[in-house]
Amino acid sequence: MKEKEEHKQLHDQHESGHDKHSQHKNHGSGHENHSHHDHHAVMIQDFKKRFWVSLVLTVPILALSEMIQQWFGFELTFNGDKYLLFGLASILFFYGGWPFLKGLADELKEKNPGMMTLIAVAITVAYAYSSAVVFGLEGMDFFWELATLIVVMLLGHWIEMKSVMGASRSLELLVKMMPAEAHLLEGEQVKEVKVSALKKGDVILVKASEKIPADGIIVEGESHLDESMISGESKPVSKAKGDEVIGGAVNGNHSLKVKVEKTGEESYLNKVIGLVKEAQEAKSKTQNLANLAARWLTFIALGAGTITLLVWISLGKPWDFALERMVTVMVISCPHALGLAIPLVVAISTSVSAGKGLLIRNRTAFENARKITAMVFDKTGTLTEGNFGVSRYESLSDDLDKKELLAHTASLEQESEHPIAMGIVKKAKEKELGLLTVKAFEALTGKGIQGKIDGELWKVVSPGYLEENNISIPEKSQGNEAETIVFVLRGEDLVGFVALSDKIREDSYAAIKTLREKGMKMFMATGDNEKTAKAVSEALELDGYYSGVLPDAKVDIVKKLQKDGYFVAMTGDGVNDAPALAQADVGIAVGSGTDVAAETADIILVNSNPKDIAKLVLFGRATYQKMIQNLIWATGYNAIALPLATGFIPGLIISPAIGAVFMSLSTVIVAANAQLLKRSMK
Repeated sequence: MKEKEEHKQLHDQHESGHDKHSQHKNHGSGHENHSHHDHHAVMIQDFKKRFWVSLVLTVPILALSEMIQQWFGFELTFNGDKYLLFGLASILFFYGGWPFLKGLADELKEKNPGMMTLIAVAITVAYAYSSAVVFGLEGMDFFWELATLIVVMLLGHWIEMKSVMGASRSLELLVKMMPAEAHLLEGEQVKEVKVSALKKGDVILVKASEKIPADGIIVEGESHLDESMISGESKPVSKAKGDEVIGGAVNGNHSLKVKVEKTGEESYLNKVIGLVKEAQEAKSKTQNLANLAARWLTFIALGAGTITLLVWISLGKPWDFALERMVTVMVISCPHALGLAIPLVVAISTSVSAGKGLLIRNRTAFENARKITAMVFDKTGTLTEGNFGVSRYESLSDDLDKKELLAHTASLEQESEHPIAMGIVKKAKEKELGLLTVKAFEALTGKGIQGKIDGELWKVVSPGYLEENNISIPEKSQGNEAETIVFVLRGEDLVGFVALSDKIREDSYAAIKTLREKGMKMFMATGDNEKTAKAVSEALELDGYYSGVLPDAKVDIVKKLQKDGYFVAMTGDGVNDAPALAQADVGIAVGSGTDVAAETADIILVNSNPKDIAKLVLFGRATYQKMIQNLIWATGYNAIALPLATGFIPGLIISPAIGAVFMSLSTVIVAANAQLLKRSMK
């Protein structure tokens, strides 16, 4: 009985809606907030420019370097060649090396040495020592090493930043969801004002199809509001006098007068913005593996270099010999391969994944996909299609087939603006059914609608109408609890029914099965009601569900699972999902959703296919393995080259030339290994 009553209530507003309102364009917000996103784009362009300029400078530096000439068996000398080499290397050091020198200062300031410190130490030592050689110190310069190191590291950083432009625009997009202006009512006059100028107690006019400018209460009018991007509720929600409305929701086809209750920081959307910002800032502290390796290599390089210098001096070796050994140790301890180990894998995995329907925005989260132990799904638009549409329909009369039933039902419904009506008409159009002429159309208040088609009276009514008229509800019409059923009468004879729901995606069943086989727990968090959530959860055999939840509640769900020891992934497509997507260890947005969800998430499913989540886990695992392999190759070079560079091993002292061979070999292996990632993703 409760279910029937709810069906009856849902159909209460199922009326004709003959009034056709002109569509008002919502110009939206004119807010501009480029800060972090544009800053990141400028940094990418800066690295790109520095790379190309440095590459051009590197060519003559290599040609003028004595080591390279010996290596390739040619000679290029002339008066002042050393000073020209010094001049070119100086430009390269200060221009190409500037990001690393600045990074060194920043990392030391934060007491967190990493990749920038390692690179800056290596290029500074190489430049200072080589400059001293030019001006009289005995030895061979390292300008060639300086140049190649800067060029390779600039390339690595450029590739990395370009492929994972992780600066989120979600806060900017959330702000843009609010309109810039509102229609303020002053008596009978309507005045256009900035939304920021609204005060609590103001009464505003919200026209058809416009966004609600502020949280408030309806004081006049009734309409259906689309809150799917705010609350996650899939069906347009009926709102009338006394009901609350949320800023950012889209009004239906009738005007409303709203009394403003909350503005600015108090508004629902601003609270969502705060939750997103808080979660993003917390997650931004994650440190990647390459930086950790670089930190240890920095300590090793400085320690080994200092020990080498002191040992050789204490053994009575000349200062220039001891200094050359120290410099060789410190320069070759910064392997070029380390600068490419991660960026190459990132670039390849990003491009290959994009071809398979995954857009990676946060590389750390992508690598961590292998750790996922609990998956929290949003329902609307993720596990389900996100549209309140016809799920099934059937004729109960021998002389009326299914298509004729749907055509007659849609013909009556074309006069109505109710979500049920729009869903039925849409289905008829998809089936390319011609709509019939309806005469004597009439709304049966709280019961349904009726009209004459070819002289016969047809009705589309709620379950409550059948009960009141002692018409038995057919058993075959009873589906899952998430469906809303309307019945079709010809005269007073029941001839069929149409069921509507937010349908579960076909791919959801396979996705849930695959992920469960990988040992994950499956949960669903939705703004929909208990009945609908339970039906979807049971159909997909989930481990649990949360219904009627708002953004802060979704965040709490993720936090609770994290506290319980789970590594949590969250999937969603709406504004209501944004804070939870940011809080989760891995945030996954489905591509059919809002820009806000996509910009907040770490990974975007381009095709909105839940099965891609399983691909994500496999890709993340393969990518992480390649990164580890490359780090081993890159740092393994040091395990061999460093002891030899010190000269402590009798008869096995390494020359800069041999060091260069090790360096090149390590870089080639890392690059080739990264390419193999393409095979593992087929």
